[in-house]
Amino acid sequence: MNYRLDYPEIREGISKLCTDFPGAYWQKCDREQAYPSEFVKALTMGGYLSALIPEEYGGLGLPISAGAAILEEIHRSGCNAAACHAQMYTMGTVLRHGSDTQKSEFLPSIADGTLRLQAFGVTEPTSGTDTTSLRTRADRVGDRYIVNGQKIWTSRAEHSDLLLLLARTTPRDQVTKKTDGLSVFLVDMRRVDGLTIRSIRTMMNHATTELFFDDMEIPESALIGEEGKGFKYILSGMNAERLLISAECIGDAKWFISKASSYASDREVFQRPIGQNQGVQFPIARAYSQMRGAELMLREALNLYEKGENPGEEANLAKLLCADASWSAAEACLQTHGGFGFAEEYDVERKFREARLYQVAPISTNLLLSYIAEHVLGMPRSY
Repeated sequence: MNYRLDYPEIREGISKLCTDFPGAYWQKCDREQAYPSEFVKALTMGGYLSALIPEEYGGLGLPISAGAAILEEIHRSGCNAAACHAQMYTMGTVLRHGSDTQKSEFLPSIADGTLRLQAFGVTEPTSGTDTTSLRTRADRVGDRYIVNGQKIWTSRAEHSDLLLLLARTTPRDQVTKKTDGLSVFLVDMRRVDGLTIRSIRTMMNHATTELFFDDMEIPESALIGEEGKGFKYILSGMNAERLLISAECIGDAKWFISKASSYASDREVFQRPIGQNQGVQFPIARAYSQMRGAELMLREALNLYEKGENPGEEANLAKLLCADASWSAAEACLQTHGGFGFAEEYDVERKFREARLYQVAPISTNLLLSYIAEHVLGMPRSY
């Protein structure tokens, strides 16, 4: 099966790199809940994690579709980009809204791997996906901000130098629109006090954490764009995140489909390949059909984003369809393998757990459906 429709050289390079990180590597990381440092270093040294950073700052200056190709190929190869994908989707906010000073100070070091921008602090325990209800405050005092509050599901904070943080700078009861009064900060976690990071163990190896801010001081230079307009900036980054995660889902779907098709063709029961049975064939074929349709939606969304638009409908549809496609492929693959699908050595159970995440994160499937119902179909707001 040949799916390589764009960036063939990048895809070939990623595919070759991933051969150095076979299933046994990921199984070991999974058992130990360890961060795949060697894998991240290899991607960094290959220049792949700086793909979206402009050439003037030491990056490759490629569009978001190139980033999507990189992440898709990582997942298609059986690896997992969750350890490093945030560096790509946070780029949308930094590149579109960051100051020239911020870009000059941080982007060259991010590009060469000296600094890592892998943490995205938005979600809180009390607000969940109701972002405008977040309680973390950043109060301006002179030329600094004092941050107090808590974040949860901030993955990779223990392995990142920089944090993209969303906090309220104007109380919600003092703004006309609830989306006003939120600001984005690029926090250098190496240079702050009052920040506590606690690891959260999850069903898959995702290096996720919760953050506690206790009078954490950051300079006013950490502010991205205009104070109080951060929600708009974050939305741009969220669309980029959804597109890049969608690409990972497509990669996962391709891995599951390839794995299932191969196993079904080779595995014999009752003196015949199990793939000869339509009951085995049809779920795999349907998963392939779903994947191809979702892939086309993703390409449309990427095209619009690269034109400078903020394609909310297309980004949400891509996330919905791609996550569903990967989960259908995961179900078909596990069912095809039967009991062997639960064995660690086949990697199916690991990828199965990883694929399940994207029905929930970075945004729940139900909220995607609510968005489509309200903003696309004009139905009454449901929440």
